[in-house]
Amino acid sequence: MATISVPPRPYDATAVRPGWADLPAELRAAISARLGARVNWASTAGGGFTQGFAGVLQTVAGDRVFVKAASLVDQRHLSDWYAREAAITAVLPAGLAVARPRWTLTAAGYHVICLDAIDGRMPGLPWRPAELAATLDTYATVAAALRQPPGELVALGVPRLADLARADLAWWAELAAGRETLPEVPAVARHRLADLAALESRLPGYADLPSMIHGDLRVDNVLVDPAGLAWLCDWTWLSFGPPWFDLASLLITAYASGLDADALFATHLAARDAPPDGLDAALAALSGYWLIRAAAGPDSGAPHAQAHQRWSGETALGWLAERQHWTPT
Repeated sequence: MATISVPPRPYDATAVRPGWADLPAELRAAISARLGARVNWASTAGGGFTQGFAGVLQTVAGDRVFVKAASLVDQRHLSDWYAREAAITAVLPAGLAVARPRWTLTAAGYHVICLDAIDGRMPGLPWRPAELAATLDTYATVAAALRQPPGELVALGVPRLADLARADLAWWAELAAGRETLPEVPAVARHRLADLAALESRLPGYADLPSMIHGDLRVDNVLVDPAGLAWLCDWTWLSFGPPWFDLASLLITAYASGLDADALFATHLAARDAPPDGLDAALAALSGYWLIRAAAGPDSGAPHAQAHQRWSGETALGWLAERQHWTPT
């Protein structure tokens, strides 16, 4: 039986956020006014690794929406991310299981985005086969729709995974060259730095494609509704790249769940054009990125991020080592 591993903290309990009542009164009044009725119920999202407000609001008129808010001064990077998410989701192709924006608002020194509220919950780990199948089905539809992205998306000027891979996903090369201090890494990696660097170095060449990808496809960016349909959330990191990179990112938790992640990858439509070592290149790049980020130390604004990064990096590396038949030496 395959080994099952779960993250040190459930993904629906990683966030440290303000609640609705913690927001400035002027901001709450502006949001209520934009909604057209007083908010009488609020639920704060438990998942994520940022300190921005995110939660479902319900008004006395019965309307339910999902709202995100971040300070334009203290959280400028986050308010920019929210603005980008609203711009992207507004022009994603029709027919996708994606929450659409209703409006945006700047008030009381905050940027606010309001999206449709999805009646759903984050899948738990280990994955339930039906929920993973639903997520893979949804992503097949998304990947097909983004293979030739519409002009409205192209006009947004999103980044290219090939460039991001060269800039942010080449840490094994830095370690192999001695330009970075080797952090504590699993034993299987200590004598494989050159092999890992070689694998990750292939990703930029493979990723330079006109198709678009979600860019951050993880279990905590998925909601499954009561009908069993999976919805994809948090579209801030849309980029040009191959859909099999998203698939590899998602299936790391399938591997941790003891499932046949290799078969799930190989049989998915998003991987139909993947090069033979594309999955290995993605796992090498992702594992190095996460392990280096974890070694940088805790983030005071996201106290559970370091553990998530460490677990994700070790899991991606474990999957890669199994595929490469590496053993600790």
